[in-house]
Amino acid sequence: MGYRRLLWESDVRYLVTARVKPGKEADLLRAIETGSLGAGSVAGDEFLRNMRDARLFDDGKAKWVEVCFCDIPLAEERPYWAEYFDLVRVQDAHNRERCRDLSGEEPWACCECDCTGRLEAKLAQRGEPFVEALREGCRTE
Repeated sequence: MGYRRLLWESDVRYLVTARVKPGKEADLLRAIETGSLGAGSVAGDEFLRNMRDARLFDDGKAKWVEVCFCDIPLAEERPYWAEYFDLVRVQDAHNRERCRDLSGEEPWACCECDCTGRLEAKLAQRGEPFVEALREGCRTE
């Protein structure tokens, strides 16, 4: 029971909603463009993928789907994000009952899984590309 319980508590795909901290826009853009965002983290390139796929909405919030294998959601990533973002909300982005990683059927399945494909496609049609909006905002400042 203990192992199964831990698996169900260890969600691995999250819908992240965040707002760039005031005055951090140029620093964030530089970190994205130089590839240094998340440097030193075991999550590595996931930070850059997240920013590439992130969408910015009219309310100033950015959203993206993030893969995370930590027992506590974004435990590894949170300090890196906190440098640039206020995390507004982190929530499950998939149906736990069908998760091959959580069920033990396929360890590390989230690396190549498409369980959030529909959500990610829906996000891609809403808002505007985050990095482009960030770049444009930095030009006008």
